Amino acid sequence: MKNKLLSAALGAAVLALGASAASATTLGDVKAKGFVQCGVNTGLLGFAQPDASGNWAGFDVDFCKAVASAVFGDPTKVKYTPLSAKDRFPALQSGEIDILSRNTTWSINRDTALGFNFRPVTYYDGQGFMVRKSLNVKSALELSGAAICVQSGTTTELNLADYFKANNLQYNPVVFEKLEEVNAAYDSGRCDVYTTGQSGLYSLRLTLKNPDEHVVLPEIISKEPLGPAVRQGDDQWFDIVSWTAYALINAEEFGITQANVDEMKNSPNPDIKRFLGSEADTKIGTDLGLTNDWAYNIVKNVGNYGEVFERNIGQGSPLKIQRGLNALWNKGGIQYAPPVR
Repeated sequence: MKNKLLSAALGAAVLALGASAASATTLGDVKAKGFVQCGVNTGLLGFAQPDASGNWAGFDVDFCKAVASAVFGDPTKVKYTPLSAKDRFPALQSGEIDILSRNTTWSINRDTALGFNFRPVTYYDGQGFMVRKSLNVKSALELSGAAICVQSGTTTELNLADYFKANNLQYNPVVFEKLEEVNAAYDSGRCDVYTTGQSGLYSLRLTLKNPDEHVVLPEIISKEPLGPAVRQGDDQWFDIVSWTAYALINAEEFGITQANVDEMKNSPNPDIKRFLGSEADTKIGTDLGLTNDWAYNIVKNVGNYGEVFERNIGQGSPLKIQRGLNALWNKGGIQYAPPVR
């Protein structure tokens, strides 16, 4: 009973801390300090990775730049906080960061008990397995008894246990806190299998000593809707972050690109004129607490959703991940955004 009371008290303290951090209005705080503080991965090729000069790039990084573009009209108005899986949630709860944009799965526990708001999904992923080709394994159902590298504090660790239990398989978990430690353990042969989101496996495979010696198995064992998270208690900031993602998707659907956005401001299409803030009576931007050219600034600075996807993780990148579920709803995928009106 004491343990239950202590757990309840800790949960209440976490929620109170998150609500307090958000109560001052995040947009006001962001404008006052002059930048968005964005929590990202410590280093995952294609999603968030710094170069030798400390310049960050990747799919999740571009989302941070898009939010900065919406707020400031300037994609450079971002500071990045690299976070491990263990550290990411306390950083958001405490107010150390304004957004968590770190390949994080939306789940009921995180959406409720931790005091966060998730939405929208920027990448539909699923957990998979990577093995050495020399093992001659074709299916995850052949992995009974394997040593499996996994990062602690993740849904990956929980899904792994559920999958092997459900299929009456045995395994030996080799668990590390830091992503770099998991990578090194697998690459050195301390485990037979690496499990995480399938997109992450495609990224991590390219960092191994001999990438061609490894293969990602076909099974997807979970739903991993990835996207940004903010603290509960600040609806305006939640709306800004959400509509930044929706703007990227709508821009692709409209056919608005980084190259043609200026030309498209003169489009006769009223939906496009409203979206880009070139319709005289639009109040969409001011309703968000932003300028009416907020969506124009996003596309001008980072492009549309398809451009962000392709250059970071798609066919224009070393990962060459297919759009799949992340194609637009009218192109065979499930990426869909509410209308801007």
